[in-house]
Amino acid sequence: MSGDFGGADEIRFERLGCAGVVTLTRPKALNALTQRMVNALAAALDAWRNDPAVKLVIVRAEGRAFCAGGDIVDVYKAGLEGRLLVDFFADEYRLNAAIEAYPKPYIALIDGIVMGGGVGISAHGSHRVVTENAVFAMPEVGIGFFPDVGGSHFLPRLRGASGMYFGLTGNRARWGDQLHSGFATHAVKAEALEELVRKLAHGDDIDATLAGIAETPEPETPAAHWEAVHRHFSEATLDGVMQSLSAADGEFETGLAVTIAKRSPTSVKVAFREITEGRALAMPDCMNMEFRILNRMLAGRDFYEGIRAAVIDKDNAPVWQPATLDEVSDETVDAYFAPLGEKELGL
Repeated sequence: MSGDFGGADEIRFERLGCAGVVTLTRPKALNALTQRMVNALAAALDAWRNDPAVKLVIVRAEGRAFCAGGDIVDVYKAGLEGRLLVDFFADEYRLNAAIEAYPKPYIALIDGIVMGGGVGISAHGSHRVVTENAVFAMPEVGIGFFPDVGGSHFLPRLRGASGMYFGLTGNRARWGDQLHSGFATHAVKAEALEELVRKLAHGDDIDATLAGIAETPEPETPAAHWEAVHRHFSEATLDGVMQSLSAADGEFETGLAVTIAKRSPTSVKVAFREITEGRALAMPDCMNMEFRILNRMLAGRDFYEGIRAAVIDKDNAPVWQPATLDEVSDETVDAYFAPLGEKELGL
């Protein structure tokens, strides 16, 4: 049970038949990840990796969220005191890489909100099963941060340019769009989840079982809008993306340009580069790159301003510095990607 891996009352571990089942148990906090949860999950996966009795891993959550991200208020408060909580992120990034490389089926059952750190413990697994309640987003550029937890690896591997779209806008997606973009591998009704767990734990064939209960919801975003997303966000440069959106002169494109303009300009430029570079990188190299960015973000300004505006004061009026994309120089962006010397993550 949970005591085996040190998760206390925040995360539960069970053996059901041939399945190792993980349940996030912080529903009041929308199952936001703590360092204790991260390390407990890592320990469980390590133990189950070589356990012949465990054929697959199932990850689920209590309450109305799968996992809304990491516990960023602690990171915010520590940073204001001059303590940068890089150890939490180092542990989290190592876990993300371990999930991506996991040799057994890893099935995330996403029934509710999945953002940030929640994406990190689901997107890299073999199966991402979403319900009609699932809400996916990588909203980091809106809080002066960047799409981390392996965002540089999975976002460029989504269908067309949908990953770049999600990363630069922070926009949310429901289950039809999740399926269309490739974030979800399967969609099932929430009421079918218990039966799904029972069958998988019994040893039934995973893909056949999912195929038997899967739904095929239509994308919530119209096909013409998805075509526009893939066209505009596949431009080779960020300037190209923004010029393409403004030249289109449609209400949809205008809305996207306005959305991006509200995000941290520094974050948007860093996100564009990491998603572009991540397309050609293996997962460990993506995590090493993200750890370099993370260290600079925590030592910078926009992250603290973003959290203040969104979570602390809740005025939703962040004042970004620099204030526009044009003011963020290439040299500024380069500095986020510079090696850390002996402080590298080293995956």
